[in-house]
Parts: sequence; structure tokens; C-alpha cells
Amino acid sequence: MATCTTTPSSSLMITYAAASTVHAQALTPSVLSFKSNKPTFSINPLALKTSIDRKSGIKWANLCPQRDSKHHVVAAVAAEAEVAEATDENDGVAAEGGTATAIATAPPKPKKGKAALPLKRDRTRSKRFLEIQKLRETKKEYDLKTAISLLKEMSSTKFVETAEAHFRLNIDPKYNDQQLRATVNLPKGTGQKVKVAVLTQGEKFDEAKNAGADIVGGEDLIEQIKGGFMDFDKLIASPDMMVKVAGLGKILGPRGLMPNPKAGTVTPNIPQAIEEFKKGKVEYRADKTGIVHIPFGKVDFLEDDLLVNLLAAVKSIETNKPKGAKGVYWKSAHICTSMGPSIKLNIREMLDYKPPSNV
Repeated sequence: MATCTTTPSSSLMITYAAASTVHAQALTPSVLSFKSNKPTFSINPLALKTSIDRKSGIKWANLCPQRDSKHHVVAAVAAEAEVAEATDENDGVAAEGGTATAIATAPPKPKKGKAALPLKRDRTRSKRFLEIQKLRETKKEYDLKTAISLLKEMSSTKFVETAEAHFRLNIDPKYNDQQLRATVNLPKGTGQKVKVAVLTQGEKFDEAKNAGADIVGGEDLIEQIKGGFMDFDKLIASPDMMVKVAGLGKILGPRGLMPNPKAGTVTPNIPQAIEEFKKGKVEYRADKTGIVHIPFGKVDFLEDDLLVNLLAAVKSIETNKPKGAKGVYWKSAHICTSMGPSIKLNIREMLDYKPPSNV
């Protein structure tokens, strides 16, 4: 072990407690250490001079600044650089340690919505899905007749699946002039029993019951809905009830059941609205990514019936094109079953398709 002391002549002395002779080769940068109150300093080349204290018998080496000496030069500047690098590394480790500690102490925020879903590469598919997926080519665009035939062939579940259409449009719904919300009457129906509830009062109360409404009520029905009653698929309201229905927005809005004039669920002609929704009137809207999702029947429908319903949906979306939509309106179109893979459609053939006269 060596100890460092300074002399009045500005020389650096390293004293060894060992009895062996100190050689200049032993004075490596790792042996030398320098500390200074100033940020930076420079050292002239040092010359080594060894001596022995006769009284104590301790050998010591005296490093004196020699500007012109060319013998036994010690690279003090190199040692200084090494010490500086070591200090920076320690500071970096300390900073990283502090950051790691801060990160470890702060619990990660739980992910919500789509961010909480597993990535596509991490999802696993069932054997049934993988088998029926082989029936269609992934990137191929099919014509309507072939696509619907393939759709029926892919249905292999124990229940009757719904036939769905998904259209990606070139719109941005965050702008008012690019929002899309409308209804379409499917000629062959949806294949589902629709339970209709009506909010009205006065003379229209009896009209709604006679038209086939499943549930009819006024303020009493509003209180039931506030209490959690949701046993209906469509809610129709007369215009004079909208002042009272406005308080149900937070309850009905997220479920897509809030009466709206654009959806045909706020109307003075309640019997007609009930009849249309019972026969197969479907409400649709573009989501925040500009995609429209529409059910257009059941897989047990005839192919011609599915084709007629799909063409009705396409025509309705084309007719209700937002005023702010620019450029190419249709970006992609797919159909699928509830539990099956999607089938890509040829958009140009879909828009120009004309059904046979017997359909």
C-alpha cells in the first residue's frame, strides 16, 4: 500500500511500506491518484528519484517536475484522464441507479381499451379457425357471388352466425362534415327478433301498443332505465318526450340506444318506425377510424338474399356520402361471419354489380 504526500517544492512523494526497491515501472496510472479542488489541472512530466531514510529504513520515491528530463517519465496526464473517466462512470451508474429506483417505485399505469388487447403476433387461433382460413386466399379480391358462397362455406359453428360487412371509408369522423350515420332497410331482413321499446304519452301510447311495440311507457319507463332496465334492442321516442329522455344520455349513449332523428328513432310516426325496425331496418355509423360495420343477415339465408341485403347496404353508404369526403371514398371492403376470417371484396366490381332480374 502506498501513501501520497506533497512537499514544499511542489513534488509528489509516494512512500512504500515494503522493504523492496521501488522501480519506475511499478508506477503505473492505476497506482497514482490525483485530487484537486479545481475543475482541471495539468502536470509537467515527472522524474523519479529514489532514496532511503537511514533512521527508519523506509524506502521512498520522490517525483519532481522536470521539464527537460527525458528519463523515467511518468504519464501523469494519462492518470488524470483515467481518474476523470472513472468519476464519470460512477456518476453515470449513480444516475442510472437513481432512475431505475424511481421507475421501480412508480407502478406502471394499467392499459385500457385497445391498448390492453394482445398484439396480433401474440394471439392464438383455434384449430377450427385455422382450417377454414385455408379456404380463402389472404390478399385476393373476390367478386360478390364468389365471396358470399365462400362465406356460407366457412360457417362451421354450432350456432347460426351473423353475416357481417366491414367497409373502410376515406373519411375522418372528427370533422363534422365527414361524419356518417344513417339507416338502411334490408329487403330480406336481419334474421333476428328485434325487441322494440317506445317512450311516448297521450294518444300515441295506444298507437304504439297496437303497432306491435314490445314495451311502451312514459316517465315510468324512464325511471326503470335509470335503475338499469335494458331489456330491449331499439328505443323509439316521440319528439315531445325528448326533453325528459335527454337525462338518459350517459346510460343509453355508450350502448348505442339513445334515440336520434338521424337513426329514425325519434319520429312522430311511431307505428311506421316500429314496423321498419321489426322488418329489418339497421342503423349504422362510421367509427372513429372511418370504418362502417353492418350485419346483413344470417349465414343460413339463401345466397341471393344475402346478396340483395349486401347491395342495399352498399347503396345506402354511397347515397349518404358525407359532404366533406374527398378523393377515393371506398378504401376497402370485407365480409365475414361472426366467428370466421374476413373475405376481401373487389370494390370496383362491388359498386358496378347489377343483380340478375330474377333476384
